Amino acid sequence: MTKVIAIANQKGGVGKTSTTVNLGSGLVRQGYAVLAIDFDPQANLTMALGFKSPDDMEYTVSNVLAKAMDEEPFDPSEGILTTAEGVDLMPSSIQLSRFELALVNEMNRESMLRQFVDAVKPDYDYILIDCAPSLNVLALNALTAADSVLIPTQPEFFSNAGLQMLLSTVSKVRKKINPSLNIEGVLVTMMDKRPNFTKELVSQLREAYGGAIKVFDTEIPKSIKMTESNVNGKSVFGYNPKNPVGIAYEALTQEVIEHDKALERNGRDVQEAR
Repeated sequence: MTKVIAIANQKGGVGKTSTTVNLGSGLVRQGYAVLAIDFDPQANLTMALGFKSPDDMEYTVSNVLAKAMDEEPFDPSEGILTTAEGVDLMPSSIQLSRFELALVNEMNRESMLRQFVDAVKPDYDYILIDCAPSLNVLALNALTAADSVLIPTQPEFFSNAGLQMLLSTVSKVRKKINPSLNIEGVLVTMMDKRPNFTKELVSQLREAYGGAIKVFDTEIPKSIKMTESNVNGKSVFGYNPKNPVGIAYEALTQEVIEHDKALERNGRDVQEAR
């Protein structure tokens, strides 16, 4: 079964795009077919995967939304690009920003992206949606289309404080729009273990949420190699896989795979019990 994961946090600069790039590449390295959807008008994911002029592209996720809104048929494979590392990409551009206003007056406005996601599911094992740093109608579209939410967060007070707002939004989406939406997990990124307060914040995060939702064991270290790999249009695996960041994202990939396998086993056990 295809797993659709929205990678979201309303706070910017927490590593959403880097996590999408490297988790996607990590899953491909493990033999999975992966589609990454850039659902941010800033198109950082598109550029981080090697496409440096997203605003010059003829077909992006904006075209998908336009056809969904106009109830036009569409070819789900149209516009999908394949990166050098094997991750497929539905790119974005600044045009996506105009749909924030256009969607407000649409019926079923939260479900436009889901039409595309449902159409491409047969071709992929994982679909990763890189969300903009906001909780607007675009974010609601991503959460409506997703099976789960992976939440990157920095070990900072304000980043952790904002986590509760996102969890509240996820709860509302689950109750009103997408009852199957779950939390994939909270991922600590840009971790610097030298300051004591950083370790204390991570400990508080695990204590506050670890009993209710998954907080990944993996912590992504802060490293200039991450920025360098993004600038070069590569994952950290394609740029410098032996770097601590590469090792961490490889561990995260394994955690995601094992977590999903455990959920599948539990689901089968429930079905058999019935």
